[in-house]
Amino acid sequence: MKYALLNTPSASKTTDCLVIGVWTKGKLSAQASALDETLGGDIARIVNTGDVSGKVGDTLFVHPQGSAAKRVLLVGCGDEGALDARNYRKLVNAAVKALLKSNARDAVFTLAELPLKDRDLSWATTQLVQECDNCAYQYDQTKSKKKPALSLKSVAVTMAANANRKLLSEALKLGAAVGKGMSTARDLGNLPGNVCTPSYLASTATDLASQYKSLHTKVLNEKQMEKLGMGSLLSVSAGSKEEAKLIVIEYKGSSKVSSKPYVLVGKGITFDTGGISLKPGAGMDEMKFDMCGAASVVGTMKAVAELGLKINVIGVIASAENMPSGKATKPGDIVTSMSGQTIEVLNTDAEGRLVLCDALTYVERFKPKSVIDIATLTGAAVATFGDQTSALLSPDQALADELLGISQDTLDFVWQLPLWEEYQSLLDSNFADIANIGGPRAGTITAACFLSRFTKKYSWAHLDIAGTAWLSGAAKGATGRPVPLLVEYLRRQKA
Repeated sequence: MKYALLNTPSASKTTDCLVIGVWTKGKLSAQASALDETLGGDIARIVNTGDVSGKVGDTLFVHPQGSAAKRVLLVGCGDEGALDARNYRKLVNAAVKALLKSNARDAVFTLAELPLKDRDLSWATTQLVQECDNCAYQYDQTKSKKKPALSLKSVAVTMAANANRKLLSEALKLGAAVGKGMSTARDLGNLPGNVCTPSYLASTATDLASQYKSLHTKVLNEKQMEKLGMGSLLSVSAGSKEEAKLIVIEYKGSSKVSSKPYVLVGKGITFDTGGISLKPGAGMDEMKFDMCGAASVVGTMKAVAELGLKINVIGVIASAENMPSGKATKPGDIVTSMSGQTIEVLNTDAEGRLVLCDALTYVERFKPKSVIDIATLTGAAVATFGDQTSALLSPDQALADELLGISQDTLDFVWQLPLWEEYQSLLDSNFADIANIGGPRAGTITAACFLSRFTKKYSWAHLDIAGTAWLSGAAKGATGRPVPLLVEYLRRQKA
């Protein structure tokens, strides 16, 4: 999709579709009123028929005589003066989906100019572009018959005559970059486990680096990881014929020699059977999504490169396939992590933390400013937050507060759970330094407690995206979250 800013009067712009807002009680938005004047009151007459209620997300195509646009899409915006960020996203989503069902090849959106209670024009522009990309996303890589290409090819976003064009250009670029990052993450997440293996993830990261001069990728194989002492990570891949990979994507955006990087660590279990602690068969196909943390890292690194951020960022992906076999790790086995801490593997289905802990130790060498790990880690997070909110845990309250605030700004929601010392004893083991599970209660918290044992040397936060990384049912598929949150966090940082 191509995006552009438009500062000419939208009513006079020749386009396949002009998208304008309508408030409840038949009140026209400022942009709709401007069009209505040029058409001698046709828009007002159409609205007064009641065919478009003005309810948030209500849509209606009309074809008024004399309009420079081939069609006009009226979009309900709710009560004037009451429109907030969440409802804005809802109405933009409805408008884009309606538009994609039409034959329009280009469109002019005036919706970013709607007055929002809690956001500015730059935010509205970014969100509109991001939502356009999200709605236009199609997956057909593994289908014999490809979906027909979408008719819509370009979108123009209107801006007021007195608006800051530079700021809005940056907002437009941000929305497009986040949209690309989310699509990349969704593509990886949606691919089946027999295609998206650890080696495939590694080749994808290598290909990404070939597209951007600011990126460099290196991949560690199992022999290299063995030399580093990554016994915990390698215990997960022991039962699979697929070799584990540690993937490191480096982005150089700062020329300062002393500039320390911000690090993202993604869980990349490309398929999770549970290992010897085998999962039930029902719904196991969705365990191809267990690498969505890794996918979000790849997507975020793509967006960072697109934006050309002036900081250094490193994405690290710990990737393996968790399978049962005669060589697989067994419950009760004890493994030694890269940190030297020994781990009693009480449940082989708690494998994400086993690959992450070695990756978290590995990133110490970068002397990072901050580390955020992203993982589809626990069913407890799904039980707590459903598919709306990711779990956030961190011993660094300043970092946690920053992520909480950004999640509200981006609508990519997270919520904090406690990471108190009182929970650590649940991981006690009679035979090793630590057990890999803490019992049936507080599963999301004890998983983070486990990871915290390997993050003492830097500022760290953990995002459990088990509920938000993908959707089930008729809408089954990867969501691309939390790419918006991660990109905005990095965009606000300094070298």
